[in-house]
Amino acid sequence: MSEEVLYCAGCGVKLQLEDPSKLGFVPPEAFLKEPVICQRCYRIKHYNEASSIALDQDDFLKILGGIGKTNSLVVNIVDIFDFEGSMIAGLQRFVGNNPVILVVNKIDLLPKVTNYNRIVNWVQKQAKQWGLRVADVVLCSAKRNMGFERVIESLGEHRGNQDIYVVGATNVGKSTLINRLISDFSDLGSELTTSSYPGTTLDLVKIPLEDGKSIIDTPGIVYKHRLTELISRRDLAKVMPSATIKPMIYQLNEEQTLFVGALARFDFIKGDRQSFTFYISNALKLHRTKLERADDLYANHKGELLTPPTKDEVENLPKFVKQQISIPRNKQMDIMISGLGWIKVNSTAGAEVAVHVPKGVKVVVRESLI
Repeated sequence: MSEEVLYCAGCGVKLQLEDPSKLGFVPPEAFLKEPVICQRCYRIKHYNEASSIALDQDDFLKILGGIGKTNSLVVNIVDIFDFEGSMIAGLQRFVGNNPVILVVNKIDLLPKVTNYNRIVNWVQKQAKQWGLRVADVVLCSAKRNMGFERVIESLGEHRGNQDIYVVGATNVGKSTLINRLISDFSDLGSELTTSSYPGTTLDLVKIPLEDGKSIIDTPGIVYKHRLTELISRRDLAKVMPSATIKPMIYQLNEEQTLFVGALARFDFIKGDRQSFTFYISNALKLHRTKLERADDLYANHKGELLTPPTKDEVENLPKFVKQQISIPRNKQMDIMISGLGWIKVNSTAGAEVAVHVPKGVKVVVRESLI
């Protein structure tokens, strides 16, 4: 006899007992209740709380493809600490003519002296390079409750009488932001409803709003190019800053190397003596050595002197891949390592550098953020 397949009464997704991080999870005791709803819907309904569920890229793109056929406002949440790593490639193509508000989260991590107007201009410029037309850029910290009034204001200005789709990668703070939207906008006296797209069993959770429209929570996309996807949960707490970062400045001569634990390596190969600023979690230790000794140091001390990760976990990381970078003269540049942070080249004298990161991790050279 085949087992009966059950679907969530809240969002219509197929129910499962195995994996809390995947769609449709139900704790065994909840199976006995009528009607049966998945944990994600339960948390939205009873605690006004959305939790982030991850999807692979193909399924995510199917969902995005459906948004262009609707008449809605799209809220795209990105992480300022991993801007390029959390942007969704080709988003404009998927959302069609719907307006996009780019909500830039985690600004509480930036140093206190940061000029926010300059950050907004920088983000607008970057979004343009990504081919994304944005109706507004709003800086906020969902965790610290900074700038949230501005998010609400922007939604009011651009929403009209439309549904709101919320899209973003995993770990950008999407759930925290949706939870705030639910408490500000939603009337959860109504039932959660389902929104199905043809050709996919992945259903989106619709959170009813007081005016009869909905906030539509899309699952987060997992980007494998972020270092944060490769490390253990314990190391994640060290790598992802939880408080304002204090930038670390190093004066280097050519042929010097800095290791960020055993997670990344920065070589200053050639150029005038100059300084480099590391914008990374202050829980991480940097270790300086001569370029000629760097290979040996890594081979003999990864997972011990150079941590995180630990000795037993360092072998699980993909092998280091070297990326050679020429920093041109008269330019203010950053080298961004997705999921780790970035290195600002402070001099405009030009430099030859190299970055070694686990294979697959995205490295981007960009105009300086700060």
